[in-house]
Amino acid sequence: MERYGLIAGNGKFPLLVLEAAHSRNIPMVVVAVKEETLPEIEQAADKVCWLGIGQLGKLIDFFKKEKVHKAVMAGQVKHAQIFGNAIPDRRMIRLLARLPRKNTDSLIGAVAEELSREGIELIDSTLFLQPLLAPQGLLAGPVPGENERRDIAYGFAIAREVARLDLGQTVAVKDQAVVAVEAMEGTDAVIRRAGDLCGGGFCVIKVAKPNQDMRFDVPVVGLRTIESMIAARAKLLAVDAQRTLLLDRDALLARAHEHGISILGEEPQ
Repeated sequence: MERYGLIAGNGKFPLLVLEAAHSRNIPMVVVAVKEETLPEIEQAADKVCWLGIGQLGKLIDFFKKEKVHKAVMAGQVKHAQIFGNAIPDRRMIRLLARLPRKNTDSLIGAVAEELSREGIELIDSTLFLQPLLAPQGLLAGPVPGENERRDIAYGFAIAREVARLDLGQTVAVKDQAVVAVEAMEGTDAVIRRAGDLCGGGFCVIKVAKPNQDMRFDVPVVGLRTIESMIAARAKLLAVDAQRTLLLDRDALLARAHEHGISILGEEPQ
């Protein structure tokens, strides 16, 4: 049977991919990012290679040694990490030198091309997790009122433009005004900042990018997102249906319902 590779970032997303692969008896070896990946990956995976951010050459060598021809990228690697203490190897330095822009899409797209040159195809990260994609409709909490519906429509318009510019994928909106916009800091930090700025009662809108490449950087919502919303007194979360992963789905929806937070899956445009 063909062996798959997993490039594991942070959070539970990589663990769920491994669990799904194992349930289908699909062998999978893991490259774990020292700065990001949860240590539990050691118990979940058959074989793990721990690498620092930027060690592209070693990543490729490991996959080739393990006869991996298809790989999945799951879990975020914070953009800020790449510009922090990461020490790139020669292969990554050459890759970075070729890039006119070093945003998320450019970086990961270039890594995908480098893998492809070595006979390693980066495939859709949701391949094993289709049941976890958010469906369309109201998933938890009260039905949004007229004011919330206006905020949702306004928030999606702004979030899609922000995503098109590859700045971020999340905005916080209250009374049809943008309270906070995501950049490198991530969704939870945006939610906390919005709570500090407006004292609660805001809507969180999280979208996929236009022509989102589902091989990487898939929008993800988890329990941590809802806990951040509870702490910041947010009232609603709207996401792109069929393009956003809901991790710990049952617990996530129950927690949101318990605190009166509405969660909606909206048809992507």
